[in-house]
Amino acid sequence: MKKMFSLALVSVVMLTTLAACGGNNAGNETNNAAKTNNTATNAADNKTDNGGTEEGSKITGDVIFLTNRTDMIDKQYVDYEKRFEEKYPGVDLKFEAVTDYDKTLKIRIASGEFPDVVFTPTIPNAELPNYFAPLDDIQLSGDIHFKDLKSHEGKMYGISSGGSTVGIVYNKKAFEKAGITAVPKTYDEFLAASQKLKDAGIVPLASNFKDKWPLDVWVYDIPSLIGGASDHQNKRAETDTPYTLDNAYGKSWGIVRELHQKGFLEQDVNSTNWEQSKKDVASGKFGMYLLGNWVINQVIENGAASEDIGFFPFPADNSGEAKAPLNPDFFYAVNKSGNVEAAKAFVQWMIEESGYDDFAGFIPTLKAKEPKLPQLAEFNSFSPKFFEPAAPVDAATQIQNKAQLDQAATVQEFVLSKDPQKVLDKVNAAWAKAKKDLGL
Repeated sequence: MKKMFSLALVSVVMLTTLAACGGNNAGNETNNAAKTNNTATNAADNKTDNGGTEEGSKITGDVIFLTNRTDMIDKQYVDYEKRFEEKYPGVDLKFEAVTDYDKTLKIRIASGEFPDVVFTPTIPNAELPNYFAPLDDIQLSGDIHFKDLKSHEGKMYGISSGGSTVGIVYNKKAFEKAGITAVPKTYDEFLAASQKLKDAGIVPLASNFKDKWPLDVWVYDIPSLIGGASDHQNKRAETDTPYTLDNAYGKSWGIVRELHQKGFLEQDVNSTNWEQSKKDVASGKFGMYLLGNWVINQVIENGAASEDIGFFPFPADNSGEAKAPLNPDFFYAVNKSGNVEAAKAFVQWMIEESGYDDFAGFIPTLKAKEPKLPQLAEFNSFSPKFFEPAAPVDAATQIQNKAQLDQAATVQEFVLSKDPQKVLDKVNAAWAKAKKDLGL
């Protein structure tokens, strides 16, 4: 099903399909007549005399992109700005990077002013038209993945910046030092490999516990593998007690709790550092990450040779069956009150021309484009069963927002608590109250 995997993916949970309709294909506004009259077109390459394309010269104004990639400021984004403005010389492109992205963006949206291009916040799809412009009229060069996941009433309000799967990113030299001759294919084998790493003086798994967001894999991805379905977040809306010790959430969080108790995570999980962890995995001080393929290039950038970094599916149980999620990354969205045409041009450029998907180690959004990350070939050699995301159910998002539930923070509390059942009781009580207050 997915060309870039060079194998037929098994879609375990079908997406709820929303038919995306085309936009009105309204033309871009032209510049004022004086500027247009002074612009000469090179017929050979369709370039204007100021270096941009003829179509690009019609798009003008400021565009601000709010990004979570603080590490790209004053680096790759400088090149992006230069190249984009060469194509669209009438546009002044700026990048603004923030941490705690979702919270920060929601505050700015509530203020009534936010940048032209953002990543979609965690709000129900029904609310997307309140803030964002439909993107159906962006004429991409081919079909894209995940086009229905940020849609409402047949219109698309978000385009994925790339895709990824989640598994164990590992340092091959660290495995060799620990005497691990084959990657683990069951959970028991994973525990045994972790013990060998620990015995060799290597931190088995970098959890980045304090940073919190890396714990999302235990909220969204591992429960899909344990439960055999990717719609577990939606199913929460059907009950007052979505979090129990014996369901997919309790079992997932129980794994990371066990890894912590066995000393397989950082020595002090409350003082972890994300940026440093990339250096530590690259050097072999840490043996593994449980994250998406997007982190692989970041490890390599921090000193590892590409051939020393591998990638295999995380064995969440002892079945021996390889399983993995297939996920979109953040979705680009365009502020409907901003510089819409220029913002859409930037989104299209990021998907088709920037090279960001290759830089980030993503599975490309364009279905016809092959990924360049060699570690995906190793991952696919295990023939994993892939779980695609289910289209979100607004009721579950509404309840979560009403309850002000931070699931990654709940994982932190669950792992460190002497009585994890009390943690689940507290969260379930807040969930049930929010569900009742909303009349759901």
